[in-house]
Amino acid sequence: MKAISNWDLCYDDMNLYITPECFIVEPNGKEELLIIDRNCSEAKVQLKTSQLNHRMPTRRVCGILGTISLIGSNYLLVATHRLYVGMINDAVIWRLAGYDIIPYIPNACLNAHQLKNNEVLLKMLRKTMDTPHFYFSYAYNLTHSQQRAHHLSAKIKQQKSLMECIDDRFVWNKSLLSNFRCSDMNRFQLPLILGFVSVNQVQINGHTFFWSIISRRSVHKAGTRFFSRGINDDGQVANFVETEQIVEYNGQCVSFVQTRGSMPFYWSQLPNLRYKPRPHKVNGKDHLLACKRHFEEQIALYGQQVLVNLVNQTGSEGELESFFRNLLQLLKNSKLRYEAFDFHAECKKIRYDRLTILIDRLAHEQDQFSEFHIVNSNKAVSTQKGVFRTNCIDCLDRTNVVQSMLARRSLQKTLEKLGILHPSQKIELASPSFELIFKAVWADNADMISMQYSGTGALKTDFTRTGKRTKRGLLQDGVNALTRYYINNFTDGFRQDGIDLFLGRYVVTDPLCAPLEVKRSWRYNAFPSILVFAVAMLYITALMPPNFKTENLLFMLFSGALIAVSATGMFHYGHEFIDWPRLFRPIRFQV
Repeated sequence: MKAISNWDLCYDDMNLYITPECFIVEPNGKEELLIIDRNCSEAKVQLKTSQLNHRMPTRRVCGILGTISLIGSNYLLVATHRLYVGMINDAVIWRLAGYDIIPYIPNACLNAHQLKNNEVLLKMLRKTMDTPHFYFSYAYNLTHSQQRAHHLSAKIKQQKSLMECIDDRFVWNKSLLSNFRCSDMNRFQLPLILGFVSVNQVQINGHTFFWSIISRRSVHKAGTRFFSRGINDDGQVANFVETEQIVEYNGQCVSFVQTRGSMPFYWSQLPNLRYKPRPHKVNGKDHLLACKRHFEEQIALYGQQVLVNLVNQTGSEGELESFFRNLLQLLKNSKLRYEAFDFHAECKKIRYDRLTILIDRLAHEQDQFSEFHIVNSNKAVSTQKGVFRTNCIDCLDRTNVVQSMLARRSLQKTLEKLGILHPSQKIELASPSFELIFKAVWADNADMISMQYSGTGALKTDFTRTGKRTKRGLLQDGVNALTRYYINNFTDGFRQDGIDLFLGRYVVTDPLCAPLEVKRSWRYNAFPSILVFAVAMLYITALMPPNFKTENLLFMLFSGALIAVSATGMFHYGHEFIDWPRLFRPIRFQV
């Protein structure tokens, strides 16, 4: 089955020449060059002449990722290394494995303060670029599902590059690429998606087919776990991910799409040093209008929506669930159906088998929605008429468990339809080896989406990997939960800034870059110092003296009091100890 492309949509192997005046990019085997002026930053494409004769390339690159303006200079971002992932529609999928950030003016005249701020911005940029994992292809449009690509096929075939037919929602370096001022360089521009891609060759009952998973993270309202919640004025939600399951067999392709995303109204859960800050809806906002905009776009893109809400129906999560339910009642949209399932209450005491109750409730609609099925590369047998939009509070752990179960049910039906499975066979019995692959891939998908949003792997992946909850899985969940606590409170502000800078939400215009300056109160150093000193004194007093005396007891009580006072002070003024985003902070975060 051929990819919907003309096989030359983006140059894949190039030589980069760096001279004092310009960057010259030479695609191997092509007759044109991209020349970027290092002084005025203008780019142009021209036919290859003799200017490269007797000149050795500075390095080989496998993609141009864009440019960004920092303090004193623009920077060129290039892909230098890639890892093979697999093939979809006969087109190779790659994972970004190395990059370089090259200054246009390497010795810009900057003072010490400017140099320091510029280095901070570079670290922000690298922090985002190091996020696992970015993916790309030179001949396959990773930003579109199979169904969207089919509907756009006539338009796509008329285009000469990937950048002319992308889905903007999923191109993470679109802002970097748009900084080029040249309309003829589309084939030099390599779009990246962030998410997860897995391609697997499978054999069941003597039939060989390809089974793939693609998760695409949206750039809209993108950010970190506690700093990006709810919805924005344009109806775009936090942590929106489109996940597509693809089966390719004998010239046929079957695709099943699901989505996830934060509850579509204004709510926040800003960190405050507590393990689980209380989420709450934001007052003074038109929740109904934003929610309406969100679902109008989703229906236009995907058709009918079954909204599977897995949050707790008690406590603070319950308040959000009730508000979401009321909003949907006010919308009165016949193409939306709400399905609330209190995951923790229904599956308490590790009764994950009870999830079949939810899947049974959704079965009729899943059959009704069908899948996108194409034969001979262009003839659509069926289309997917709706999606399941699943969410929990983070749209990570509980969400992935349910999505993997819906994907399994879809895959069972697909393999029966393609004649790979007999109607009486189950996947796990027909091929235990593929059963292990299926579970591992969906668990890896959970870990990757969670890593990109929360900073750690997902929770509950032992169930996805093994089909049951285990003691080892519970222990790993505890480690991940504590790691999330540290990251979300003490490092996510910097990570959020990196995302905003990378996506072009923040543009460096002030050479002094004042937002990078952080002013802390006296409590920021005083309370932690007292706490560390008091804990150390308590430890020494309790363990060191050979004889326990009254003086030791009094000193231990004093140390305990210091611990209590300092810890209470830190939690009371918790917002002062958080690593807040520095860029946009006065606009977005009131602390």
